[in-house]
Amino acid sequence: IESFIDELAEAAGQDPVAYRRALLKDDPRMLAVLELAAAKAGWGTPPPEGRARGVAVVRSFGSIVAQVAEVSVSPAGLVRVHHVTCAVDCGTPVNPGLIEAQMQGGVVFGLTAALFGEITIDKGRVQQHNFYDYEMLRMAAAPVVEVHIVPSTEAPGGVGEPGVPPIAPAVGNAVFAL
Repeated sequence: IESFIDELAEAAGQDPVAYRRALLKDDPRMLAVLELAAAKAGWGTPPPEGRARGVAVVRSFGSIVAQVAEVSVSPAGLVRVHHVTCAVDCGTPVNPGLIEAQMQGGVVFGLTAALFGEITIDKGRVQQHNFYDYEMLRMAAAPVVEVHIVPSTEAPGGVGEPGVPPIAPAVGNAVFAL
């Protein structure tokens, strides 16, 4: 859905964040998360040469997460995520350090799935045996992940899973922008 929102914004000749703002005008909580992520990522300022930014905002497990991914694509077609700005409204923040760690882990987990998630079968047998032959995002390729927690008095929501869903569409939207 979040990648399709960017296609709609493109068809309407609008900036993806501005387009989402209009869609979220009646949802102040989601809008605040989007606004924080966009502001902290420098949305509206040009990214470094050869890079683009993509955005996604998702409500899941009682929390709202927006992510802005700054991405480049090599001449060989390899996608590299350089920086992720994440804003989260998980209700009343109980343990900010844990929230930050969970968002960072969700980004890495989601990037692994989006960029490398493939299991191959040959003659009915899975070819990947363990981490040595299943490609995962490694530390050298991991982006900087900046997390911002929205102050909230709402009931606490989840922080284990909500960092995962927005990263693939944010990356896809950056690739689309490139």
